[in-house]
Amino acid sequence: MDRRSYYEAFCSHDSRFDGKFFVAVASTGIYCRPVCRARTPKEENCAFFSTAAEAEEAGYRPCLKCRPELAPGNSPLEASGNLARTAAREIKANCASGERLGDLASRLGCTDRHLRRVFEAEFHVSPLRYRQTCQLLLAKSLLTDTDLKILDVAMAVGFGSLRRFNAVFEKEYRLTPSALRKQRDGHRGRQDSFTVEIGYRPPYCWQEILDFLKARAIPGVEVVRDGTYLRTVRIKECVGWIAVNPSARRNTLAVTVAEPLIRVLPQVLDRVRALFDTDSDPQTIREALAGMERIDQRLPVYGLRVPGCFDPFETCVRAIVGQQITVKAATTLAGRLAGTLGRPVETKVAGLTHLFPTPEEIAREKEVEQQLGRIGILSVRGKTIAALAELFAQGTPVTKERLLAIKGIGPWTADYIALRVLDDPDVFLPTDHGVKTALKGYSKEAAIALADTWRPWRSYGVMNLWML
Repeated sequence: MDRRSYYEAFCSHDSRFDGKFFVAVASTGIYCRPVCRARTPKEENCAFFSTAAEAEEAGYRPCLKCRPELAPGNSPLEASGNLARTAAREIKANCASGERLGDLASRLGCTDRHLRRVFEAEFHVSPLRYRQTCQLLLAKSLLTDTDLKILDVAMAVGFGSLRRFNAVFEKEYRLTPSALRKQRDGHRGRQDSFTVEIGYRPPYCWQEILDFLKARAIPGVEVVRDGTYLRTVRIKECVGWIAVNPSARRNTLAVTVAEPLIRVLPQVLDRVRALFDTDSDPQTIREALAGMERIDQRLPVYGLRVPGCFDPFETCVRAIVGQQITVKAATTLAGRLAGTLGRPVETKVAGLTHLFPTPEEIAREKEVEQQLGRIGILSVRGKTIAALAELFAQGTPVTKERLLAIKGIGPWTADYIALRVLDDPDVFLPTDHGVKTALKGYSKEAAIALADTWRPWRSYGVMNLWML
Protein backbone atom coordinates (compact mmCIF):
# COMPACT_ATOMS: atom_id res chain seq x y z
CA MET A 1 0.00 0.00 0.00
CA ASP A 2 1.03 3.61 -0.43
CA ARG A 3 1.34 6.03 2.48
CA ARG A 4 -2.24 7.30 2.15
CA SER A 5 -3.63 3.75 2.17
CA TYR A 6 -1.66 2.91 5.30
CA TYR A 7 -3.03 5.98 7.04
CA GLU A 8 -6.63 5.20 6.05
CA ALA A 9 -6.18 1.62 7.31
CA PHE A 10 -4.83 3.00 10.59
CA CYS A 11 -7.74 5.43 10.97
CA SER A 12 -10.23 2.57 10.49
CA HIS A 13 -8.85 0.72 13.56
CA ASP A 14 -9.80 -2.45 11.67
CA SER A 15 -8.56 -5.66 13.32
CA ARG A 16 -7.86 -7.16 9.89
CA PHE A 17 -4.75 -4.98 9.71
CA ASP A 18 -3.52 -5.88 13.19
CA GLY A 19 0.03 -7.20 12.98
CA LYS A 20 0.26 -6.41 9.27
CA PHE A 21 2.01 -3.12 9.96
CA PHE A 22 2.81 -0.68 12.76
CA VAL A 23 2.41 3.08 12.82
CA ALA A 24 4.93 5.39 14.52
CA VAL A 25 4.12 8.93 15.60
CA ALA A 26 6.93 11.46 15.35
CA SER A 27 5.34 13.89 17.84
CA THR A 28 5.29 11.29 20.64
CA GLY A 29 8.12 8.92 19.70
CA ILE A 30 5.75 5.97 20.12
CA TYR A 31 4.69 3.22 17.70
CA CYS A 32 1.27 1.55 17.80
CA ARG A 33 -0.83 -1.24 16.34
CA PRO A 34 -3.48 -0.28 13.73
CA VAL A 35 -6.17 -1.10 16.33
CA CYS A 36 -4.88 1.43 18.86
CA ARG A 37 -7.68 3.59 20.29
CA ALA A 38 -5.52 6.50 21.32
CA ARG A 39 -6.15 9.87 19.71
CA THR A 40 -5.48 9.60 15.96
CA PRO A 41 -2.40 11.63 14.97
CA LYS A 42 -2.08 13.75 11.86
CA GLU A 43 -0.93 11.94 8.74
CA GLU A 44 2.20 14.06 8.39
CA ASN A 45 3.36 12.87 11.84
CA CYS A 46 3.03 9.18 10.98
CA ALA A 47 5.56 6.68 9.68
CA PHE A 48 4.67 3.09 8.80
CA PHE A 49 6.73 -0.06 9.42
CA SER A 50 6.21 -3.72 8.60
CA THR A 51 7.57 -4.98 11.92
CA ALA A 52 7.96 -3.78 15.49
CA ALA A 53 11.71 -4.29 15.14
CA GLU A 54 11.85 -1.84 12.24
CA ALA A 55 9.96 0.77 14.28
CA GLU A 56 12.33 0.32 17.21
CA GLU A 57 15.34 0.50 14.91
CA ALA A 58 14.04 3.92 13.85
CA GLY A 59 14.03 5.05 17.49
CA TYR A 60 10.38 4.58 18.47
CA ARG A 61 9.20 2.84 21.66
CA PRO A 62 6.08 0.68 22.04
CA CYS A 63 2.72 2.12 23.03
CA LEU A 64 1.67 1.22 26.57
CA LYS A 65 -2.02 1.34 25.62
CA CYS A 66 -2.33 -0.93 22.56
CA ARG A 67 0.74 -3.02 23.50
CA PRO A 68 2.45 -4.03 20.22
CA GLU A 69 3.72 -7.22 21.88
CA LEU A 70 0.15 -8.59 21.67
CA ALA A 71 -0.17 -8.14 17.90
CA PRO A 72 -0.73 -11.39 15.95
CA GLY A 73 1.98 -12.57 13.59
CA ASN A 74 2.08 -13.84 10.03
CA SER A 75 0.08 -16.81 8.79
CA PRO A 76 1.84 -20.03 7.70
CA LEU A 77 1.17 -19.15 4.05
CA GLU A 78 3.05 -15.87 4.40
CA ALA A 79 6.06 -17.69 5.87
CA SER A 80 5.94 -20.74 3.62
CA GLY A 81 8.64 -20.63 0.98
CA ASN A 82 9.92 -17.30 2.25
CA LEU A 83 13.30 -17.73 3.91
CA ALA A 84 13.22 -14.40 5.71
CA ARG A 85 9.76 -14.93 7.22
CA THR A 86 10.57 -18.50 8.19
CA ALA A 87 13.71 -17.22 9.90
CA ALA A 88 11.68 -14.53 11.68
CA ARG A 89 9.34 -17.15 13.15
CA GLU A 90 12.31 -19.25 14.27
CA ILE A 91 14.02 -16.25 15.85
CA LYS A 92 10.87 -15.30 17.75
CA ALA A 93 10.37 -18.85 19.01
CA ASN A 94 13.99 -19.15 20.16
CA CYS A 95 14.77 -15.55 21.07
CA ALA A 96 15.93 -16.52 24.58
CA SER A 97 18.09 -19.47 23.56
CA GLY A 98 21.14 -17.52 22.45
CA GLU A 99 21.31 -19.50 19.20
CA ARG A 100 23.95 -18.19 16.83
CA LEU A 101 22.85 -16.90 13.44
CA GLY A 102 25.14 -19.43 11.76
CA ASP A 103 23.36 -22.30 13.50
CA LEU A 104 19.95 -20.96 12.45
CA ALA A 105 21.14 -20.55 8.87
CA SER A 106 22.45 -24.11 8.86
CA ARG A 107 19.07 -25.41 10.05
CA LEU A 108 17.38 -23.46 7.26
CA GLY A 109 19.83 -24.73 4.64
CA CYS A 110 21.74 -21.55 3.76
CA THR A 111 24.77 -19.54 4.82
CA ASP A 112 24.54 -16.93 7.55
CA ARG A 113 25.62 -14.27 5.06
CA HIS A 114 22.76 -15.14 2.71
CA LEU A 115 20.27 -15.27 5.58
CA ARG A 116 21.37 -11.87 6.83
CA ARG A 117 21.08 -10.41 3.34
CA VAL A 118 17.55 -11.69 2.62
CA PHE A 119 16.38 -10.87 6.15
CA GLU A 120 17.48 -7.26 5.93
CA ALA A 121 15.95 -6.95 2.45
CA GLU A 122 12.60 -8.19 3.77
CA PHE A 123 12.43 -6.48 7.17
CA HIS A 124 14.95 -3.62 6.92
CA VAL A 125 16.62 -4.71 10.17
CA SER A 126 19.28 -7.27 11.00
CA PRO A 127 18.33 -10.66 12.47
CA LEU A 128 20.07 -9.69 15.71
CA ARG A 129 18.03 -6.50 15.98
CA TYR A 130 14.86 -8.46 15.31
CA ARG A 131 15.75 -10.93 18.06
CA GLN A 132 16.40 -8.12 20.55
CA THR A 133 12.98 -6.64 19.81
CA CYS A 134 11.36 -10.04 20.38
CA GLN A 135 13.19 -10.31 23.70
CA LEU A 136 12.19 -6.83 24.86
CA LEU A 137 8.54 -7.16 23.83
CA LEU A 138 8.27 -10.48 25.64
CA ALA A 139 9.88 -8.91 28.69
CA LYS A 140 7.41 -6.02 28.50
CA SER A 141 4.54 -8.50 28.46
CA LEU A 142 5.90 -10.35 31.50
CA LEU A 143 6.49 -7.13 33.41
CA THR A 144 2.95 -5.97 32.66
CA ASP A 145 1.00 -9.20 33.13
CA THR A 146 2.87 -11.17 35.80
CA ASP A 147 4.43 -10.84 39.25
CA LEU A 148 7.67 -12.53 38.20
CA LYS A 149 10.77 -10.98 39.69
CA ILE A 150 12.54 -8.65 37.28
CA LEU A 151 15.62 -10.89 37.45
CA ASP A 152 13.48 -13.88 36.44
CA VAL A 153 12.05 -11.87 33.54
CA ALA A 154 15.56 -10.97 32.39
CA MET A 155 16.64 -14.61 32.45
CA ALA A 156 13.42 -15.80 30.79
CA VAL A 157 13.94 -13.60 27.73
CA GLY A 158 17.60 -14.49 27.33
CA PHE A 159 19.59 -11.68 28.95
CA GLY A 160 22.64 -12.94 30.77
CA SER A 161 22.42 -10.46 33.62
CA LEU A 162 19.97 -8.10 35.28
CA ARG A 163 22.35 -5.19 34.73
CA ARG A 164 22.47 -5.71 30.97
CA PHE A 165 18.69 -6.20 30.80
CA ASN A 166 18.03 -2.95 32.67
CA ALA A 167 20.49 -1.05 30.49
CA VAL A 168 19.08 -2.30 27.16
CA PHE A 169 15.46 -1.90 28.26
CA GLU A 170 15.99 1.69 29.43
CA LYS A 171 18.01 2.59 26.32
CA GLU A 172 15.37 1.29 23.92
CA TYR A 173 12.18 2.21 25.80
CA ARG A 174 13.38 5.21 27.86
CA LEU A 175 11.81 3.53 30.84
CA THR A 176 13.26 1.16 33.41
CA PRO A 177 11.65 -2.26 33.98
CA SER A 178 10.77 -1.31 37.55
CA ALA A 179 9.12 1.94 36.38
CA LEU A 180 7.03 0.04 33.83
CA ARG A 181 5.87 -2.40 36.48
CA LYS A 182 4.74 0.42 38.76
CA GLN A 183 2.35 1.66 36.04
CA ARG A 184 0.20 -1.47 36.07
CA ASP A 185 -2.83 -2.10 38.25
CA GLY A 186 -2.54 -4.58 41.12
CA HIS A 187 -1.09 -8.08 41.12
CA ARG A 188 -1.42 -10.46 38.17
CA GLY A 189 -0.11 -13.90 38.96
CA ARG A 190 0.45 -16.67 41.48
CA GLN A 191 3.67 -18.06 42.84
CA ASP A 192 3.49 -21.39 41.04
CA SER A 193 2.29 -20.04 37.66
CA PHE A 194 1.93 -16.89 35.62
CA THR A 195 -0.29 -15.77 32.75
CA VAL A 196 0.65 -14.04 29.51
CA GLU A 197 -1.43 -13.24 26.44
CA ILE A 198 -1.25 -14.05 22.73
CA GLY A 199 -3.12 -11.85 20.26
CA TYR A 200 -5.26 -12.95 17.30
CA ARG A 201 -7.37 -11.34 14.58
CA PRO A 202 -11.07 -11.71 15.43
CA PRO A 203 -13.39 -13.45 15.15
CA TYR A 204 -12.12 -16.62 16.79
CA CYS A 205 -14.30 -19.76 16.94
CA TRP A 206 -13.00 -20.89 20.31
CA GLN A 207 -15.68 -23.44 21.12
CA GLU A 208 -15.31 -25.22 17.78
CA ILE A 209 -11.54 -25.55 18.23
CA LEU A 210 -11.98 -26.62 21.84
CA ASP A 211 -14.49 -29.32 20.83
CA PHE A 212 -12.05 -30.62 18.20
CA LEU A 213 -9.22 -30.82 20.73
CA LYS A 214 -11.44 -32.31 23.44
CA ALA A 215 -12.43 -35.23 21.22
CA ARG A 216 -8.74 -35.97 20.59
CA ALA A 217 -7.30 -35.12 24.02
CA ILE A 218 -4.85 -37.81 25.18
CA PRO A 219 -5.86 -39.00 28.67
CA GLY A 220 -3.25 -38.05 31.25
CA VAL A 221 -1.55 -35.61 28.87
CA GLU A 222 -4.39 -33.26 27.85
CA VAL A 223 -7.61 -32.13 29.52
CA VAL A 224 -10.40 -29.89 28.25
CA ARG A 225 -12.87 -28.61 30.84
CA ASP A 226 -14.77 -25.47 31.75
CA GLY A 227 -13.85 -23.81 28.46
CA THR A 228 -10.11 -24.29 29.03
CA TYR A 229 -7.45 -26.43 27.35
CA LEU A 230 -4.80 -27.85 29.70
CA ARG A 231 -1.81 -30.11 29.06
CA THR A 232 1.50 -31.33 30.40
CA VAL A 233 4.64 -29.88 28.83
CA ARG A 234 8.23 -31.00 28.47
CA ILE A 235 10.68 -28.86 26.52
CA LYS A 236 14.33 -29.75 26.94
CA GLU A 237 14.76 -30.43 30.67
CA CYS A 238 11.87 -28.17 31.74
CA VAL A 239 8.64 -29.88 32.82
CA GLY A 240 5.31 -28.34 33.77
CA TRP A 241 1.80 -27.62 32.52
CA ILE A 242 -0.13 -24.92 30.70
CA ALA A 243 -3.75 -23.78 30.50
CA VAL A 244 -5.23 -21.78 27.62
CA ASN A 245 -8.54 -19.91 27.45
CA PRO A 246 -9.85 -16.72 25.82
CA SER A 247 -9.16 -13.44 27.56
CA ALA A 248 -12.25 -11.53 28.63
CA ARG A 249 -10.58 -8.16 28.07
CA ARG A 250 -9.37 -8.17 24.46
CA ASN A 251 -8.74 -10.30 21.37
CA THR A 252 -6.17 -12.52 23.04
CA LEU A 253 -5.74 -15.99 24.45
CA ALA A 254 -4.65 -16.12 28.07
CA VAL A 255 -1.88 -18.67 28.55
CA THR A 256 -1.20 -19.75 32.12
CA VAL A 257 2.24 -21.33 32.44
CA ALA A 258 3.70 -23.32 35.33
CA GLU A 259 6.68 -21.54 36.82
CA PRO A 260 9.26 -24.27 35.93
CA LEU A 261 8.64 -23.53 32.23
CA ILE A 262 9.80 -19.93 32.43
CA ARG A 263 13.22 -20.85 30.99
CA VAL A 264 11.57 -22.06 27.77
CA LEU A 265 8.72 -19.54 27.66
CA PRO A 266 9.30 -18.36 24.04
CA GLN A 267 9.09 -21.98 22.82
CA VAL A 268 5.95 -22.57 24.89
CA LEU A 269 4.23 -19.51 23.41
CA ASP A 270 5.31 -20.43 19.88
CA ARG A 271 3.77 -23.88 20.29
CA VAL A 272 0.54 -22.39 21.65
CA ARG A 273 0.36 -20.07 18.62
CA ALA A 274 0.78 -23.09 16.34
CA LEU A 275 -1.77 -25.21 18.20
CA PHE A 276 -4.46 -22.51 18.18
CA ASP A 277 -3.56 -20.98 14.80
CA THR A 278 -3.54 -17.46 16.22
CA ASP A 279 -1.75 -15.86 13.26
CA SER A 280 -4.34 -16.67 10.59
CA ASP A 281 -6.34 -13.97 8.78
CA PRO A 282 -10.08 -14.84 9.02
CA GLN A 283 -11.20 -12.27 6.45
CA THR A 284 -8.80 -13.46 3.75
CA ILE A 285 -9.77 -17.08 4.39
CA ARG A 286 -13.51 -16.35 4.32
CA GLU A 287 -13.17 -14.63 0.95
CA ALA A 288 -11.23 -17.60 -0.47
CA LEU A 289 -13.81 -20.11 0.79
CA ALA A 290 -16.90 -18.14 -0.21
CA GLY A 291 -17.85 -20.86 -2.71
CA MET A 292 -18.50 -23.31 0.12
CA GLU A 293 -22.00 -21.85 0.44
CA ARG A 294 -22.96 -24.21 -2.39
CA ILE A 295 -22.28 -27.15 -0.07
CA ASP A 296 -24.08 -25.74 2.95
CA GLN A 297 -25.39 -22.26 3.74
CA ARG A 298 -23.61 -22.38 7.12
CA LEU A 299 -20.23 -22.47 5.40
CA PRO A 300 -17.66 -21.09 5.57
CA VAL A 301 -17.60 -20.56 9.32
CA TYR A 302 -16.12 -17.10 9.84
CA GLY A 303 -13.19 -17.23 12.24
CA LEU A 304 -12.69 -20.99 12.17
CA ARG A 305 -9.06 -22.02 12.71
CA VAL A 306 -7.11 -25.15 11.81
CA PRO A 307 -5.82 -26.74 15.03
CA GLY A 308 -2.09 -27.26 14.73
CA CYS A 309 -0.05 -29.12 17.30
CA PHE A 310 1.87 -28.45 20.49
CA ASP A 311 4.17 -31.46 20.20
CA PRO A 312 4.89 -32.58 16.60
CA PHE A 313 5.93 -36.13 17.53
CA GLU A 314 2.91 -36.60 19.77
CA THR A 315 0.50 -35.50 17.04
CA CYS A 316 2.21 -37.70 14.43
CA VAL A 317 1.91 -40.74 16.71
CA ARG A 318 -1.71 -39.86 17.41
CA ALA A 319 -2.36 -39.80 13.64
CA ILE A 320 -0.79 -43.24 13.15
CA VAL A 321 -2.69 -44.74 16.06
CA GLY A 322 -5.91 -43.32 14.61
CA GLN A 323 -5.61 -44.98 11.21
CA GLN A 324 -8.84 -46.74 10.21
CA ILE A 325 -10.43 -46.53 13.67
CA THR A 326 -12.76 -44.04 15.35
CA VAL A 327 -11.54 -40.85 17.01
CA LYS A 328 -12.70 -42.18 20.38
CA ALA A 329 -10.82 -45.47 19.98
CA ALA A 330 -7.66 -43.65 18.88
CA THR A 331 -7.88 -41.37 21.91
CA THR A 332 -8.12 -44.39 24.21
CA LEU A 333 -5.08 -46.06 22.63
CA ALA A 334 -3.03 -42.84 22.74
CA GLY A 335 -3.82 -42.55 26.44
CA ARG A 336 -2.67 -46.14 27.05
CA LEU A 337 0.55 -45.41 25.14
CA ALA A 338 1.24 -42.33 27.28
CA GLY A 339 0.45 -44.25 30.45
CA THR A 340 2.72 -47.16 29.48
CA LEU A 341 5.73 -45.46 27.92
CA GLY A 342 5.29 -41.88 29.14
CA ARG A 343 6.81 -40.44 32.29
CA PRO A 344 4.54 -39.82 35.31
CA VAL A 345 4.54 -36.20 36.44
CA GLU A 346 3.10 -34.26 39.38
CA THR A 347 1.22 -31.19 38.16
CA LYS A 348 -1.38 -30.47 40.90
CA VAL A 349 -3.87 -30.25 38.00
CA ALA A 350 -6.56 -32.91 38.03
CA GLY A 351 -6.24 -35.23 35.03
CA LEU A 352 -2.69 -34.24 34.03
CA THR A 353 -0.58 -37.17 35.14
CA HIS A 354 1.87 -38.05 32.34
CA LEU A 355 4.28 -36.63 29.81
CA PHE A 356 3.96 -38.07 26.33
CA PRO A 357 7.07 -40.16 25.53
CA THR A 358 9.76 -38.48 23.47
CA PRO A 359 11.08 -40.00 20.21
CA GLU A 360 14.35 -40.75 21.99
CA GLU A 361 12.55 -42.65 24.75
CA ILE A 362 10.64 -44.80 22.27
CA ALA A 363 13.73 -45.34 20.09
CA ARG A 364 15.64 -46.59 23.16
CA GLU A 365 12.82 -48.85 24.30
CA LYS A 366 13.44 -52.58 23.79
CA GLU A 367 10.67 -54.61 22.15
CA VAL A 368 8.53 -51.49 21.75
CA GLU A 369 6.27 -53.23 19.24
CA GLN A 370 5.43 -55.94 21.75
CA GLN A 371 4.73 -53.36 24.46
CA LEU A 372 2.42 -51.44 22.16
CA GLY A 373 0.77 -54.70 21.14
CA ARG A 374 -0.10 -55.45 24.76
CA ILE A 375 -2.10 -52.20 24.98
CA GLY A 376 -4.02 -52.88 21.77
CA ILE A 377 -1.90 -51.18 19.08
CA LEU A 378 -1.44 -53.44 16.05
CA SER A 379 2.06 -54.72 15.34
CA VAL A 380 2.21 -52.99 11.95
CA ARG A 381 1.44 -49.64 13.60
CA GLY A 382 3.95 -50.35 16.34
CA LYS A 383 6.64 -50.75 13.69
CA THR A 384 5.55 -47.50 12.06
CA ILE A 385 5.71 -45.63 15.37
CA ALA A 386 9.20 -47.05 16.03
CA ALA A 387 10.38 -45.90 12.59
CA LEU A 388 8.85 -42.48 13.14
CA ALA A 389 10.64 -42.20 16.49
CA GLU A 390 13.94 -42.96 14.75
CA LEU A 391 13.27 -40.18 12.21
CA PHE A 392 12.55 -37.64 14.94
CA ALA A 393 15.42 -38.81 17.16
CA GLN A 394 17.89 -38.23 14.32
CA GLY A 395 16.89 -34.57 14.23
CA THR A 396 16.05 -34.83 10.54
CA PRO A 397 13.52 -32.23 9.32
CA VAL A 398 10.13 -33.89 8.94
CA THR A 399 8.66 -33.59 5.43
CA LYS A 400 5.84 -35.35 3.61
CA GLU A 401 8.39 -37.16 1.47
CA ARG A 402 10.22 -38.54 4.52
CA LEU A 403 6.93 -39.52 6.14
CA LEU A 404 5.77 -41.39 3.03
CA ALA A 405 9.06 -43.29 3.02
CA ILE A 406 8.08 -44.91 6.34
CA LYS A 407 6.17 -48.17 5.90
CA GLY A 408 2.68 -47.75 7.30
CA ILE A 409 2.33 -44.04 6.50
CA GLY A 410 0.18 -43.50 3.43
CA PRO A 411 -1.09 -40.38 1.66
CA TRP A 412 -3.95 -39.69 4.11
CA THR A 413 -1.70 -39.86 7.17
CA ALA A 414 1.03 -37.77 5.53
CA ASP A 415 -1.49 -35.14 4.45
CA TYR A 416 -3.15 -35.07 7.87
CA ILE A 417 0.26 -34.54 9.48
CA ALA A 418 1.04 -31.80 6.94
CA LEU A 419 -2.22 -30.08 7.86
CA ARG A 420 -1.71 -30.21 11.64
CA VAL A 421 2.06 -30.49 12.16
CA LEU A 422 3.77 -28.93 9.13
CA ASP A 423 1.60 -25.77 9.06
CA ASP A 424 0.53 -26.41 5.47
CA PRO A 425 -2.58 -24.25 4.86
CA ASP A 426 -3.36 -25.89 1.51
CA VAL A 427 -4.06 -29.58 2.25
CA PHE A 428 -7.11 -31.44 0.97
CA LEU A 429 -8.08 -34.93 2.17
CA PRO A 430 -10.34 -36.41 -0.53
CA THR A 431 -10.37 -39.90 1.05
CA ASP A 432 -11.09 -38.71 4.61
CA HIS A 433 -14.34 -40.11 6.01
CA GLY A 434 -15.54 -36.76 7.33
CA VAL A 435 -14.76 -35.00 4.06
CA LYS A 436 -16.55 -37.66 1.99
CA THR A 437 -19.57 -37.48 4.28
CA ALA A 438 -19.76 -33.71 3.97
CA LEU A 439 -19.36 -33.93 0.17
CA LYS A 440 -21.85 -36.74 -0.28
CA GLY A 441 -22.86 -36.87 -3.94
CA TYR A 442 -19.47 -35.65 -5.18
CA SER A 443 -17.11 -38.10 -6.86
CA LYS A 444 -13.49 -38.02 -5.76
CA GLU A 445 -12.54 -36.13 -8.92
CA ALA A 446 -15.38 -33.64 -8.45
CA ALA A 447 -14.42 -33.09 -4.81
CA ILE A 448 -10.80 -32.40 -5.77
CA ALA A 449 -11.91 -29.97 -8.49
CA LEU A 450 -14.19 -28.18 -6.02
CA ALA A 451 -11.42 -27.92 -3.43
CA ASP A 452 -9.07 -26.46 -6.03
CA THR A 453 -11.23 -23.32 -5.96
CA TRP A 454 -10.32 -22.88 -2.29
CA ARG A 455 -6.57 -22.65 -2.89
CA PRO A 456 -4.36 -21.74 -1.12
CA TRP A 457 -6.57 -22.33 1.95
CA ARG A 458 -7.82 -25.88 1.40
CA SER A 459 -6.83 -26.91 4.95
CA TYR A 460 -9.40 -24.43 6.23
CA GLY A 461 -11.90 -25.86 3.78
CA VAL A 462 -11.32 -29.32 5.25
CA MET A 463 -11.82 -27.96 8.75
CA ASN A 464 -15.12 -26.40 7.66
CA LEU A 465 -16.28 -29.72 6.22
CA TRP A 466 -15.42 -31.46 9.50
CA MET A 467 -17.79 -29.05 11.26
CA LEU A 468 -20.83 -30.41 9.36
